[in-house]
Amino acid sequence: MKILILGSGQVGSTVAKNLAEMPNNDVTIVDTDERALHNIGSKLDVRTMHGNGASPFVLEQAGAADTDLLLALTRSDETNMVACKIAADLFNIPGRIARVRSTEYLEYGRNDENGETGNGLDVFSITESFSPEQLVTEQLVGLLSHTSALQVLRFADDRVRMVIVQARKGGLLVDTEISRINSHLPDGVDCQICAIYRNNRLIVPSAKTVIIEGDEVFFTASTENISAIMRELRPYEARNRRIMIAGGGKIGYRLAKQLESGFDIKIIENNPNRAAWLAENLDNALVLQGTATDETLLDEEYIDEIDVFCALTNDDENNIMASLLAKNRGAKRVIAIVNRSSYVDLLEGNKIDIVVSPHMATIGSILAHIRSGDIEAVHPLRRGTAEAIEVIVHGDENTSAIIGRRLNDVNWPHGCHIAAIVRGEEVVMGHKEDTVLADGDHLIFFVSRRRVLRELEKLIQVKMGFFGI
Repeated sequence: MKILILGSGQVGSTVAKNLAEMPNNDVTIVDTDERALHNIGSKLDVRTMHGNGASPFVLEQAGAADTDLLLALTRSDETNMVACKIAADLFNIPGRIARVRSTEYLEYGRNDENGETGNGLDVFSITESFSPEQLVTEQLVGLLSHTSALQVLRFADDRVRMVIVQARKGGLLVDTEISRINSHLPDGVDCQICAIYRNNRLIVPSAKTVIIEGDEVFFTASTENISAIMRELRPYEARNRRIMIAGGGKIGYRLAKQLESGFDIKIIENNPNRAAWLAENLDNALVLQGTATDETLLDEEYIDEIDVFCALTNDDENNIMASLLAKNRGAKRVIAIVNRSSYVDLLEGNKIDIVVSPHMATIGSILAHIRSGDIEAVHPLRRGTAEAIEVIVHGDENTSAIIGRRLNDVNWPHGCHIAAIVRGEEVVMGHKEDTVLADGDHLIFFVSRRRVLRELEKLIQVKMGFFGI
């Protein structure tokens, strides 16, 4: 696939790295920053071009005429939107994905002559849009909704969730064989333990596998059963109630707005004008003007009674220092947004409980549109070394390699593990290997080895006869 990326910042460069590592991708990056282009060109097997991505002449020189996919990922919404319009009208690029941070374009509704509703992005011929800030906000809401979860992933319109949690002493399933899990769970509650990471090494669980304290456990279950299963893996912990947010930017505001009706929210913002704006636009949250690295302010606001401290400013170093300080002053759990990938491995699981990478969330959203087959969702895991994927399978016994066959009869690629199957309102866990696959099933996979993804894509693809060709 020939891919044209506009923007070589944190988002663009991280996406380019992932796409360049995939076979058969020809990647070109356009940016106005020559130094950034030089740096990325020296590290990745990509072509670079200096110029404005919203210029038709620059796009033409970058090879837009035979490009399959445009990823407009600059920091400017307007540049991204104009580039997509030019890509559609002048170069007929089939796929046009734009990063759009402002909610105004999405919230501006309109009706066309047929009565169909749309938004402000429609006029720019954007096939897909995403907001990194919104993706991160959704991730944070999931984490705060489930006490002690390290990650929460939603699938099949949130009928199924995959949760990553660290097993703790006192949990009923700790030091117990997985085969005995059902004897501990309430009637009607089922789950699939997809993977266990022990000392950063993958363990593919079997019925005889014993979960021990400190294991990073990946499990999938119906959304309504998640809390019951988590109670078996960890001793009882009170629900998150008191949350302090450092940073009142787009993410901090969105998170506070979404949670303020159900949680006690305090939000710290250094800019006086922004703090005043937050106070006017938030209904129940308490807005504090100051810095999150001010020990006196933290102590005065009873940081030792805070259940979760979230450092969400635009500065990695400030987020790190504020999180460490909050933890040291008594906050029970701390979460920090960190953009630099080199920091993530150093920090997570030490003094900072969870490090959220906006770029990993962004990559997952983009990969869901790039992968062949009917891919509904892609979530990078373990800093991108593994993935959780949701696919919809189509066809019949003549046009599909898997439809009409039982799970245990399919030769799945090594490293691909079925976590769950969603069929209408029914959810079936992956350990029920006699399940027969049917057209329209949503399959949720845990993939421990990304290099086998191409094999999985081929396996789920439908033969041409399905389309009457």
